[in-house]
Amino acid sequence: MSDHPISSREFRLASRPVGEPGPENFELATVDVPEPGDGEILVRNTWMSVDPYMRGRMNDTKSYIAPFAIGAPLNGAAVGEVLVSGTDAVPVGSTVSHFLGWREYAVLDAAAATVVDTAIARPQDYLGVLGSTGVTAYVAVTDTAPVREGDVVFVSGAAGAVGSIAGQIARLLGAAKVIGSAGGPEKGRKLVETFGYDAAVDYRAGSVADQLAEFAPDGIDVYIDNVGGDHLEAAIDALNPHGTAAIVGMISGYNATEPVPGPTNMAQLVAKRLTLRGMLVSDHPELVAEYIAKAVGWLADGSLRAEETVVEGFERAPEAFLGLLRGANTGKMLVRLES
Repeated sequence: MSDHPISSREFRLASRPVGEPGPENFELATVDVPEPGDGEILVRNTWMSVDPYMRGRMNDTKSYIAPFAIGAPLNGAAVGEVLVSGTDAVPVGSTVSHFLGWREYAVLDAAAATVVDTAIARPQDYLGVLGSTGVTAYVAVTDTAPVREGDVVFVSGAAGAVGSIAGQIARLLGAAKVIGSAGGPEKGRKLVETFGYDAAVDYRAGSVADQLAEFAPDGIDVYIDNVGGDHLEAAIDALNPHGTAAIVGMISGYNATEPVPGPTNMAQLVAKRLTLRGMLVSDHPELVAEYIAKAVGWLADGSLRAEETVVEGFERAPEAFLGLLRGANTGKMLVRLES
């Protein structure tokens, strides 16, 4: 490093939102970057991820991951280039993924970073199709609610980062029909034409339950839930006896200011012997390498397609996150940091 410490911009949580968050909940600060010590690395972030789960971290509530602290920098998945290294295990020039996003430069323990192979995929792919969202989709359809050959599968939030991958993997596993939900005709066309879905439920156009009944008159066998709310209720109605559901996320309620009512048809879990199972991708580190090996092959032969929505410029990270919560993305929402 030079004699003058590198300065870095970072976003902090300025205040906790009530309901839908806004720009006022974020604070942009400039800090000096310390010299990395033994076993540490200095990374210049080139890409960062914004994800729906971050909305929950803005609340001061106990969950599976600690809430963001007011006045402290946010964090999340990012990839970048190693500029200085205090260990031979992660050489200068390596591309790494890590969890200190929401800042331009990061100093961290090398053990907390993963060197990624940019010969087989682009750096940003390790935040999307080869990152936690891709692995989440894989776990959902292979472990939490396993898809079997001949199944009819319904995926909510199907144009998003997890849903767009989950539906395609369900097809690769032998699903007979894959139905997805999305908002608006453009996303519906994308589901069918790009991601290989058989049909698209447009939740903005009318009843999710009625559209699902039309597309799956004989019911569904597996449901991958990214939305909750009316989607979950419709899926419970549509699930066949012994059907399964992977509860990945419930974005429809993330900005709620009061407790969100549950589905009114929960008695069907008993009558139809249904299994609804929540999941966290962090519980399945053993499946990461397995999935990446398969996904690289699927991407290469064209049987898996990934898309992303890119917001240019670090200073626009809050804008990207707020857009994500409003459904502005197709595929993975990413922020490309300026050089």
